[in-house]
Amino acid sequence: MVIGMAHALSQIDGDDEFLFLAWPDENDWIHPYVSGPCRMLFTSGHSPRSSLKTWLRNNVGVTKTIRDALMPYVARHVYRVGPSDGTIERASADLMHFTFQLGFLTSVPSIYHPHDLQHRHFPQYFSRRESLYRDIVYRTLCDQATMVAVTSSWVKRDLVEQFGLADGKVQVVPLAPVLTAYPEPTTDDLNRTRAAYDLPEDFILYPAQTWAHKNHLGLLTALALLRDTRDLTVNLVCSGARNDFFPEVEAHARRLRLEDQFQFVGFVSALDLQALYRLARAVVIPSKFEAASFPLWDAFLSGVPAACSTVTSLPEQAGDAALLFDPDSPEQMADAIQRLWTDDALRRTLVERGKANVSRFTWDRTARHFRAHYRRIAGRTLTEEDVDILSAPPLL
Repeated sequence: MVIGMAHALSQIDGDDEFLFLAWPDENDWIHPYVSGPCRMLFTSGHSPRSSLKTWLRNNVGVTKTIRDALMPYVARHVYRVGPSDGTIERASADLMHFTFQLGFLTSVPSIYHPHDLQHRHFPQYFSRRESLYRDIVYRTLCDQATMVAVTSSWVKRDLVEQFGLADGKVQVVPLAPVLTAYPEPTTDDLNRTRAAYDLPEDFILYPAQTWAHKNHLGLLTALALLRDTRDLTVNLVCSGARNDFFPEVEAHARRLRLEDQFQFVGFVSALDLQALYRLARAVVIPSKFEAASFPLWDAFLSGVPAACSTVTSLPEQAGDAALLFDPDSPEQMADAIQRLWTDDALRRTLVERGKANVSRFTWDRTARHFRAHYRRIAGRTLTEEDVDILSAPPLL
């Protein structure tokens, strides 16, 4: 999201200046995309580290029952939102846009982007500590914010219901495929990527970090069902960071005897990711919860047919451009994969619809949408374009 915004704001017209607040030693990922009316603003502080884990480790003699009882008290003191270090105030910023789920307290008007409240819907995927942390930090920054920004109308409804926020305070600003900010891969790049990862000739792609809710387990089960009951062998390539749940994904693949069909290439470069999309036969997104899916947009942009689950905002995002399935139904998932794998006419139709769908979402549009809100909140004079953008119904 931040790379897409930096790329678009760096090319936008107008007299506004956009500062990207970063830690001095943690900005290599964003710095190349900041230019034109954008510049870096470095904080003088250090990246915050919660002391709760240290407290628990230093109190190993405390029983789990006592620790659980004390957790709400400890969390409210440790997981409080700290004050600004003064960097944005000294820079005379008119507004602070918290694009991550973290933030700080400031008298400067702010926009907060909480992304989603997954912990309220799937508490089993979070420790008690993580759920408390999210509730405390998200609520604090939502209360402070002049505006709360969300990616889809589904997330807006959820925030209004779960946190009791005023409807007008929560504004929908759809994002766009981040791949548009990166150079497109050449034929040589495609060949190099295929060779570097020893990719099969045909495969479906699922780019996602291995969180439990991303539902790699369900996708693997569907592939085993296709092999065992329909005599259809489908290769799966997954990319993304491996986290603590990854061993369970590997173990599930072994239990299903899918080692020869399943390949996890890990976190890849932007160029390699684009190549993976273009080399894939289809993209399948079995996630159980999403605010919105970047991989779905990226599939549409890359001209790859896609299927996704029927949860949260995904049906609205997909429209008629992707096949839909219940993420808890391996049979439905297998049906969708089989159709994508075998029906060339369907694949062509979905690719055409996907390109039409995603053409509505560009980072230039997103940047101009946020700029209109920036100007509104800062009390600046709105242009006719700003007024039109702010009065238009949300696309998602």
